[in-house]
Amino acid sequence: VQLQASGGGLVQAGGSLRLSCAASGRTFTFSSYGMGWFRQAPGQEREFVASIRRDGSQTYYLDSVKDRFTVSRDNAVNTVYLQMNSLKPEDTAVYYCAARSRNLMSYTRSFDYWGQGTLVTVSS
Repeated sequence: VQLQASGGGLVQAGGSLRLSCAASGRTFTFSSYGMGWFRQAPGQEREFVASIRRDGSQTYYLDSVKDRFTVSRDNAVNTVYLQMNSLKPEDTAVYYCAARSRNLMSYTRSFDYWGQGTLVTVSS
């Protein structure tokens, strides 16, 4: 399974970015996987940001991004998205997407596959 995250960049505080994560693999069925976004800021541990169930019926968020970020997926093109609005300097981090074959709940933090990350830098 390969997960390719993209869409990161430099943005001013208050701006927006949309991250994408394209999934592929010879025997990988995207619609069978819950998807998640995590981030890791310099010197800090990786933290959960958002996740979405296989069919998109349920989404979960870190409290500090709940009213600003939206996770979505398009199973037809094997891609999960993270729309980030009203960005703050504290959102600066490398963002990673991840896939999980088992059922996904609000407290799920264990994923099976990880992408390489895309850097988001928010200037003040």
